[in-house]
Amino acid sequence: MMTKAAILLTTLFALTACANKLEPSSVSAKPAPTKPQISTTTTQATSPLKLPLVSPRILVKKAERRMFVYSAGKLVRTYRVGLGLSPVGDKVRSGDHRTPEGDFYIFTRNDKSQFYLSLGVSYPNEVHAERGLRDGLITKAQYNSIMRALKAKQTPLQNTRLGGTIYIHGNGAGSDWTWGCVALEDSDVRELFNAIPVGTPVRIEP
Repeated sequence: MMTKAAILLTTLFALTACANKLEPSSVSAKPAPTKPQISTTTTQATSPLKLPLVSPRILVKKAERRMFVYSAGKLVRTYRVGLGLSPVGDKVRSGDHRTPEGDFYIFTRNDKSQFYLSLGVSYPNEVHAERGLRDGLITKAQYNSIMRALKAKQTPLQNTRLGGTIYIHGNGAGSDWTWGCVALEDSDVRELFNAIPVGTPVRIEP
């Protein structure tokens, strides 16, 4: 028979053993330090444009160096662009290196451009022609020729003191380097060239 002292001693050993068994559990119950989360999100490739575009139009915002392309009133593409060497202000005359502002249309498509591919922008428009006539940069005959072309959605006179040959073309959009054109990366102008027909409205904003 165990003495009272022996029973008490056995009980104490048992309690001590339980406490020691519970300790690891209590430690593991503490929240583990959280590790920094590494994002697994990846940029998805841009899906191809759904062609043909419906009533396409082009908007260029010069201050943002961005071109926005719309189909059926919905924005379907945004491209970075480069502008003329003098990017601020409307084009006034030949050699000012400014990208014109206002409402235009695409009057031609050139797949033999020295700047990869290009789309002709119908500069000068009516506003430029009227200002040029008023300021003596063009003659009345030149003004009339420009106005006839604009009315017919054809090529306006390009070789006057107002300047001309304004295109949307390739060769890079990383800086303002053109003589007044709107420049895109080659991959972007290829996509645009394949999607935009002659006659597409173009608006260029400051």
